Amino acid sequence: MSNTISGFSKRSKSEKIDWLVNTYLPNNKQAKQLLTQYWNTDTKLQQLHDEFIENTITNYYLPLGVAPNFLINNEVYTIPMAIEESSVVAAASKAAKFWLERGGFKTKVIATEKIGQVHFKFNGKKTHLASYFKFIKPQLLKDAQPISANMEKRGGGILDIELRDKTTDIDGYYQLHATFETLDAMGANFINSCLEQFAKTFKNEAIHFDRFSSEDSQIDIVMSILSNYVPECLVRAEVSCPVAQLTEQNGITGEAFATKFIEAVKIAEVEPYRAVTHNKGIMNGIDAVVLATGNDFRAIEAGVHAYASRNGTYSSLSHAEVTDDGIFKFWMEIPLALGTVGGLTGLHPLVKLNLEMLGKPSAKMLMQIVAVAGLAQNFAALRSLTTTGIQQGHMKMHLMNILNQFEASPSEKENLVNHFKTETVTHSAVVDALEKLRR
Repeated sequence: MSNTISGFSKRSKSEKIDWLVNTYLPNNKQAKQLLTQYWNTDTKLQQLHDEFIENTITNYYLPLGVAPNFLINNEVYTIPMAIEESSVVAAASKAAKFWLERGGFKTKVIATEKIGQVHFKFNGKKTHLASYFKFIKPQLLKDAQPISANMEKRGGGILDIELRDKTTDIDGYYQLHATFETLDAMGANFINSCLEQFAKTFKNEAIHFDRFSSEDSQIDIVMSILSNYVPECLVRAEVSCPVAQLTEQNGITGEAFATKFIEAVKIAEVEPYRAVTHNKGIMNGIDAVVLATGNDFRAIEAGVHAYASRNGTYSSLSHAEVTDDGIFKFWMEIPLALGTVGGLTGLHPLVKLNLEMLGKPSAKMLMQIVAVAGLAQNFAALRSLTTTGIQQGHMKMHLMNILNQFEASPSEKENLVNHFKTETVTHSAVVDALEKLRR
């Protein structure tokens, strides 16, 4: 086949691009120029980026913005956000300013426990396996001690190991279910190294256990891997104020706003079709800060959505109520396994800058900042949905994308931004206005 290649990874970046352009983009005269113009002119910085992943051909940029005025536990933060979607940073900033004048966000870390598992098959007697686990558990911990020593010096390490019987799900399937404290590191490499050592000891020592027959001792390790589902690595974020202070708009009282807002949250609690979009809005804020601080947004997404389904149906992550004494409360508890050391946090220059902007937070503090960004985003979205509608603000922010798509000049942009301050933004309306202006 003409589009296959061997030894691709060994070619230089320029050679990779030449092959890609010649094979897949022969009619695109600007393809190579486009790819190379995104290279950083600082060769040292570019090499750093090239080495983050494999087969690098160029850089793919996301805008990095900031949302100021976040009052969290009586301290003001400006939060960095890396995201391509218009209106997200603006909405977070608006929510931050709203709550700045109403006591700000209150947060607390509930737990920081992380999980890893050794998955294995065993077809002998369950009682013998249970006895073996009790016998071998101290050795599992001892053999992993060289791996965990540095983490233990800092106050973390392996918390516990359990034997879990999963044979009702799959014949002969068991787990070593281990819990960890990884402090300011996300801890994936540490956890996986410990798990692989557990698996090695657990399998190799089985042949010496006197209660096992030769058949009993056949422990088949399937895999050893951390879990991104961390329901015990949990943070809470909350805002509250008297109901009367809830509105900034004429024509709607705080009581009416609270009633409609709470109904919108209740719908997301019971209706999965709504809950998915509701939670996606939360993740707009969370993912943007996770990306900006060099953390793994895919792991966060997977764990958060699993947590949203923990009661058997997919539901809202956030909740709202008015207390008997007239206080509006809006809150969220969410699992976030984050790190402020290791990975890209010490390599990517902008990640380091963003963490410095946040005051070089601990992993616990970063959990709180990220949760607040998610709650703020959710509040802003629900406020729009239950008052003006989501499109009015969103399309105002999207206006510039449409103008750029049609290569509007600076004067055309200025004219049309002013025009649409009082007009509804739609794609066709912008095109019509631009064509009229150009005529």
